Amino acid sequence: MQKVHVRKGDTVVVITGKDAGKKGKILEVHPATNRVVVEGVNVVKRHTRPSQGMPQGGIVEKPAPIHSSNVLPFCSKCDKAVRTGKKIDGKQKERVCRNCGEVL
Repeated sequence: MQKVHVRKGDTVVVITGKDAGKKGKILEVHPATNRVVVEGVNVVKRHTRPSQGMPQGGIVEKPAPIHSSNVLPFCSKCDKAVRTGKKIDGKQKERVCRNCGEVL
């Protein structure tokens, strides 16, 4: 299992693929497959059969996972997608923007 460079709740920018340039929040991280689910990105339609939760059934749109290498964290200070570095503050490690040094 590999370590993924982004976490659940991070705001990221998609850098490649059909959704390149889109910004969204990470909903799920799957470290075993190195994939992430970003809200509003890679939305697919799923045909669902009727169930107790959804008695009508029908077509549901939901975001599908994309590879984590296709996203970069978003720095609000720089207002763009950035690579991250590590900074040690006492006993805590923090992820920082490589451009401006802002803690992400």
